[in-house]
Amino acid sequence: MSVDVTRFHSVFFEESDEAVTEIESGLLNLDVTAVDSEAINTIFRAAHSIKGGSATFGFQQVAAYTHVMENLLDDIRAGKRSISQDIVDVLLGSVDALRHLLTFAKKGEQMDVQVLQDYLHPLELIMSGGSAAPSPEAPADASSATQTDEDVLIGWRIVFTPHKEMMLRGNDPLRLIRELGEHGPLEVICDTAQMPEWELYEPLNSYLGWTLNLKAPVERAVIDDIFAWVEDECDLALVPILETSAPILETNSKVAEEKKDSPSPSQEVLEPAISTPEPVQDISPKKAPTAKSTATSSTESQSIRVDLGKVDALINMVGELVITQSMLNLLSEDEALQGMERLQQGLMQLHRQTRALQEGVMQIRMLPISFCFSRFPRMVRDLSRQLSKDIELVMSGESTEVDKTVIEKITDPLVHLVRNSVDHGIETVEERVGNGKPEHGTVWLRAYHQVGNIVIEVEDDGKGLDPAKLLDKAKKKGLISEETIFNDQQAFELIFLPGFSTKEQASDLSGRGVGMDVVKRNVQSLGGSIHVDSTLGKGTRFVIRLPLTLAIMDGQLVNIGEEIYVIPLVSIIESLQPYPEMVHKVTGTGEAIKLRGQYLPVLRLTEALDAPAGHDVSALENGIVVIVEHDNRRFGLFVDDLSSQQQIVIKSLEDNYHSVQGVSGATILGDGRVALILDVGGLAMLQKETEETYAQVG
Repeated sequence: MSVDVTRFHSVFFEESDEAVTEIESGLLNLDVTAVDSEAINTIFRAAHSIKGGSATFGFQQVAAYTHVMENLLDDIRAGKRSISQDIVDVLLGSVDALRHLLTFAKKGEQMDVQVLQDYLHPLELIMSGGSAAPSPEAPADASSATQTDEDVLIGWRIVFTPHKEMMLRGNDPLRLIRELGEHGPLEVICDTAQMPEWELYEPLNSYLGWTLNLKAPVERAVIDDIFAWVEDECDLALVPILETSAPILETNSKVAEEKKDSPSPSQEVLEPAISTPEPVQDISPKKAPTAKSTATSSTESQSIRVDLGKVDALINMVGELVITQSMLNLLSEDEALQGMERLQQGLMQLHRQTRALQEGVMQIRMLPISFCFSRFPRMVRDLSRQLSKDIELVMSGESTEVDKTVIEKITDPLVHLVRNSVDHGIETVEERVGNGKPEHGTVWLRAYHQVGNIVIEVEDDGKGLDPAKLLDKAKKKGLISEETIFNDQQAFELIFLPGFSTKEQASDLSGRGVGMDVVKRNVQSLGGSIHVDSTLGKGTRFVIRLPLTLAIMDGQLVNIGEEIYVIPLVSIIESLQPYPEMVHKVTGTGEAIKLRGQYLPVLRLTEALDAPAGHDVSALENGIVVIVEHDNRRFGLFVDDLSSQQQIVIKSLEDNYHSVQGVSGATILGDGRVALILDVGGLAMLQKETEETYAQVG
């Protein structure tokens, strides 16, 4: 009876991805002047695990490549070869190669033979005693394969896979392909593997990918310039096509002689049954082994893999339990049950246990932010080399936990911010020395919890933002009127306007000013906010505040007529019933209340939501004003009355209805009624529109 091993593929790829991350992290933290033997062993074991698993499952190219990589690491850990920065650079390039090979294996495809040989060449060159240090200006991607003096560039192979939302952001993949074709003969191979069923097809989404063979020896900078607009909206690999070629598994004769007792890659693949990976500890980023812990840790796995769909189903069931528990809480307030002490005690115990169960289940989806942060040391290292800058990345709070969905959606905005700090913020070495600064610049990446939110900071000690220049540029671009007067903080916020850029010329790193508005939009889509602060000549700091989870939150119930609405508790500063002398009519802004010397605009929810009021709303003193904050801007929401505070289970409104401005979702209350959850960010926009309307009328 044959065993269907394909059902284990998903586990293999997950473990391989973690092993690749482990290798990359180990290489980045390696000190070549004082090599830690345990660090080399950890890297070797991770590579060995990938090789053994790929050979077992028949992924021949992955096994062949990791075999050569493993041989080099084995020489280093055996003391036969000393490690240098050149070797570390080549091994980091091998990490990129492994990721590409695993991507092909996931799709059930084989990488082009010549491309794989290009990947193997730097490793084989080192094994034969040569030097394969990549050129400083070459970024660490597929195009970094070593080119010898005899090789002649005759073209480029470009693997171009747009992200699903590329066209939604105004970029057309076909325009880029046509522009590439203007530089020489172009062979286009379309990949339709990601096309969905017809009923799931969305016309504005990108599902296709392309392999583009440009048969012209153009400079890499020409290709970089074509794709500079979309570098953060696609997966892109550039491989030079050279005139020389070699068989895929042909090894250098000297290497073969040195390794005559070791099985060749082809033998390893043909005999998968005898390839058994060494037992290793859990190598996920959450539990990366260290020099002290590895020797004493148990060989038994302390974690299991569970399909995310099962976790979501469990969370949904707990959400329904929370709703049922709220219903029983309301029932316990019935006068007829007041004398039944045992029942009351049971309900209180149920409440405590439900809360503990809900918090425990939510922890299942919580992951350390290091899953997101782990990509940045390599990125900053490569970009700083490409820009000839000396930049250090300092990270803190990597163990801070946040919902998996939040991690997935915040990664791209953080990539934008870190790249901007490296490219826009940090000056060149000459500029820093001329300004009396240290030669090396610093980028800080921090994460921490604060009042039910996770706060992520990206800070640099670069040149900072000049408010006067920002205002001048915004006026020249027609983004604001010539008569507009902004304070410094308002000027800083201009960088989030679509099309705004702080650089005179677009670079192939930070694009053409199409990123920061996307950053803000993505952060706000998570129910969060982003704030920028800067000091000219000293640096810039971005602060992102996000909810810890997108499934359950604490809310304040408010009454508007016969309806109940929910305001997220984290957005509320305070609530009050204003005195008549606190209420003011402000020309051009409508109504406001004066609170502690500050005028705060007020938005009437009855008007914003077109909801009937329960009493006379002609005067603010007849109701309650809830002071909320969004994007460091405070304003009041006028409601009829306050109700209770409770945990609410968030139900998507868009999945069952459609998007409504000022409303982020819905929940089911204990009495079975549906209450809408208010979106403070959307209400802030409505409040601004109200001010503009008053200004026009005035």
